Parts: sequence; structure tokens; C-alpha cells
Amino acid sequence: MIKKILKKIIPDFVFSWYHFCLAYLGAGIYGFPSRKMFVIGVTGTKGKTTTCNLLFQILNGAEMKAGMATTVNFGIGDKLWINSYKQTMLGRFRLQKLLSRMASEGCKYAVIETSSEGILQHRHRAIDYSAAILTNVSPEHIERHGSFENYRSEKLKLFEKVAKKENGTGIYNLDDRNIDFFLEPKIKNKYGFVKNAMGTPPSQEFKKVLQISDIELPPAKTAFVMAGQKFEMPLIGEFNVYNAAAAICFGLSQEISAEKIKNILVNAKPAPGRMEIINEGQPFTIVVDYAHEPASLEAVYKSLKIFNPNKIIAVLGSQGGGRDKAKRPILGSLAGSYADVVIITNEDPYDEDPEKIINDVALGVANKDKIIKIIDRREAIKKSLKLASSGDIVVITGKGGEISMCVENGRKIPWKDSKIIEEELKK
Repeated sequence: MIKKILKKIIPDFVFSWYHFCLAYLGAGIYGFPSRKMFVIGVTGTKGKTTTCNLLFQILNGAEMKAGMATTVNFGIGDKLWINSYKQTMLGRFRLQKLLSRMASEGCKYAVIETSSEGILQHRHRAIDYSAAILTNVSPEHIERHGSFENYRSEKLKLFEKVAKKENGTGIYNLDDRNIDFFLEPKIKNKYGFVKNAMGTPPSQEFKKVLQISDIELPPAKTAFVMAGQKFEMPLIGEFNVYNAAAAICFGLSQEISAEKIKNILVNAKPAPGRMEIINEGQPFTIVVDYAHEPASLEAVYKSLKIFNPNKIIAVLGSQGGGRDKAKRPILGSLAGSYADVVIITNEDPYDEDPEKIINDVALGVANKDKIIKIIDRREAIKKSLKLASSGDIVVITGKGGEISMCVENGRKIPWKDSKIIEEELKK
């Protein structure tokens, strides 16, 4: 409450300077640990967490010890643990403390999921990034940034920072419609990956441009050809091909062989709550994913066709607290277009009325007969499992691998979709 009042009476530039100073104070306290490692910033609208996890596995699998900080998990070498802070990019002191731990435990690389919010609050300032990776960009957090152009410009700052490095590295998804904007900073070593060759920038700008081809999407895995190798991994969905391609590009830039990367990816583990399949012996498929904005939600729904389901039962909601209200009916429209049953429920209401959020999502569903509204998320999940028959898919989105739900008065209550699903299946 006090924070909200202060934001109303104190000018934005004062908060900006406050965050700026904190960034350097935090780094100074911990001795600027990022200078002791090769730091990779991964940014984009969707795919950041999975790309970070794949890159982390490639580096450690190649015996190039790495640390990692993402929305859902942290890692150092062979140790992994859950991010319980509900922040994509940690605050200055926590992040610098984690970087210090990475350096002290002998990490050569640090993989940091770098968000537009983190950049807006200067959390990237005192981090010595040597590489920037772009997954993709689509409208998100518009209410926070004021416009898509502002949101995109915040992400660009990561590439501008790496461009100042004498030997910086940039990894680009050349199929993204905003690619020209992100290629403007003069990063010395540019690597690109592309599936759709049209519009590919001139090859002389790049150290290497890698073509993605022969994509195969059988249930339970993904296969594709790139850099003269056929890669297979136990992650599903074509969007994960792009995530893997970004990680492969960076691995190759560090002279890890395509053969070595291939052998690592065949046993790759998905990030918690990212197209996670829950299997407790039930006769239908259950998929949990973090998708909470239109582009990622549609990508999830499209990927379900590989299962050839009898029917799709979608469980979704939307964030409260004034976060991107305009997207709510769009999420509902997508669910209504792809699913046979749409169960709309609570997600992270914060101080907003959960029923109002649910009704906003429901506005977008054209066929109102598909809609079931259940505020209690456990009850919504239970209902979806009861409705599912053999050959169906239950897809539960919005929370992914998160371990808490944000409710009124700044409270967080313990919550994990996969745990709730397993409990209800056992009942």
C-alpha cells in the first residue's frame, strides 16, 4: 500500500535513479562478480526460460561450468533449485549475490533470463554481459511500458550493452518480424538461425546463419536438422525448435561441436511448467504450461495437434493487479477457438476481483456454451479431470512451474499446478 502511494506522489525519474543506484550498490557489495564470467542475457517475449535451461544443459554437458537464473529455476553446475521469488529477473542484491555464488563455485558462464521489467528498473546495469540472445518479440506488458515500441526498446538495451564489448556475441531469431530493429546495435559476432528464408539479412553481417529444416513433431519429442546434424529432444512443440536453435547457435559460437550438442539435447530436460506432461497413468494427456500472453498461448494450443486429441479441455485465467487487461478477452478468444471446453479460473488476482478477471476472459469466447467459470483453481482443475475421457487433452496454462499464487494485500499462498493435478488424480 505504501509503495502504491509513493508511486503516485514521487516522479518516475526519482524511482529510475533509485533503481540505477541500487544496481551499482548491489554489484559493488559483491565485488562485481559478473566480470569474472562470460554472461549471456536471454531476452524476448516467449521461450526465454526454456532457452536458458537448454543452454545451461549444453554448457554443463560440454564441461563448461555454467550458472543460471530464470523465471522458474536457478542452477549452478549439476545443482538446480526452484525460483520462489516470483520474479523473472531477481532484484539487484539477490541477483548479484547469486552471480557471486556462481563465480565462487567456478562457473565460467552465467545464463541470465533478462526481462523488459528488469531492464526498465536498471537491474542489468552492473552486469557485464558478453552475449545477448533474442528469442522473439510480440506485444506484452503494454500497460507497464506504455506501448509496444517502448517494450521493444527496453529489450534493445541489452543488445546495445553487448555492442559496447570489444568481442560481444549476438544470437538472433531471423524469422522474427522485429529482427531489423535488434540488428541495429553493432555487435561484433552475430549468429542467426532461420526456418523461413525470406527476409534473411545479408550473410556478410553474420559469422554464421544456420537453416532449420526437416522438422518432425511426433508426440513426446521433437526432431529437426540444423548445422549438418539431426537433433532430437524430448520437448514438444515447434516453438521449442526455435528455443533449441538459439541455444545451439550459442554453443557453436563457443566452439562446442554440433555432434556434442546433439548428444546432450537427446536427453534434455524441459524447464518446470513449460509444456510439462503430467503422467500418473490416466487414459488422457495433461499438459501444464506457463503461457499467459496471446502469442505463447496460441503456440501451446497449436502444438497439441500432434496428439490428435478427441477433444481439448482448456483451463486458463489471467493476471490481476492491472497487468495487461486488454489481453484477457484475447486469451479467451484463443481458448474458445482451439478448445472444446473452456474452464476459466483464478490465476494471480493480486488485489483485483477474481470474478471480474474471469468475466473479462470470458468476453472473448464466442461460443458461450463452451464456458465453465470456477473461481477456485483447484476445483477448476478437478472439473477438467472429471470431464476428460480417453484420448482427450487437458491443457492448464498461466501458472506453469510457479510455486505460489499472488492474492490480496500482497500475500502469496503456496501453489503448484503439477502438484495439485497429481493430488486430484490420486483421489
